[in-house]
Amino acid sequence: MWNALRTNVIRKPNIPKWLIAAMAIMIPLSWVPLALIAYYRTVPHRKPRIHFFQDMDNQVKYKAQAANTLFADGRAMRPPIEGTIARGRLMADEHLEHGGPIVEGKVQWADGYPATIKVDEAFILRGQERYNIYCTPCHGAAGYGDGMVHQRAVQLESSAWVQPTNLHTDDLRGRKLGDLYGTIKWGRRTMPGYASKIPTDDRWAIVAYVKALQLSQNAVAADVPEDMRPRLRQE
Repeated sequence: MWNALRTNVIRKPNIPKWLIAAMAIMIPLSWVPLALIAYYRTVPHRKPRIHFFQDMDNQVKYKAQAANTLFADGRAMRPPIEGTIARGRLMADEHLEHGGPIVEGKVQWADGYPATIKVDEAFILRGQERYNIYCTPCHGAAGYGDGMVHQRAVQLESSAWVQPTNLHTDDLRGRKLGDLYGTIKWGRRTMPGYASKIPTDDRWAIVAYVKALQLSQNAVAADVPEDMRPRLRQE
């Protein structure tokens, strides 16, 4: 009797086989949502992801070039009011902004610096710094059109390459300051414009340095102050 009672106490309960089978199926299935979440978070898809919390991410609005019957012309994009000028873009000084006054839609190159520009040593040094950054790769440090970009094009024997302009020709030395400024701003021939990269005052600073560079390469003894002439080396 004691043995029979002991056997009943330590006997393990029998788990139904259907429950074991159900658990074997349900446990792997519980991993499916996690796998789908990981898949949709890491793999690119053509359709946007499910967005449960919209917040203000998606709003009813008119996009560019869309139609809008509210206005007589049927356009959602409204043209600016006539005479509107963006903040900071008044450009009242045509000499400063364009290199000279505009006459009948064409710039008349000025042969001088704008009244607001003060040309001194600091201004020319600023121009030298900007020149070294934007101009030296093509025109070279001395301005002879022999920069590293040109040298590389020659090494590659590129037939489409055009050598950058030599800044020391008679034509370049005779150009008006506004013309040089306009070349920097809008470009010329194969040279692109740098209006988006170089601010207005820095363009004039580069012009001042180019003129100083031209003078340095084409100066004569008479251009040197008298007190410094004794220091010149005799050739």
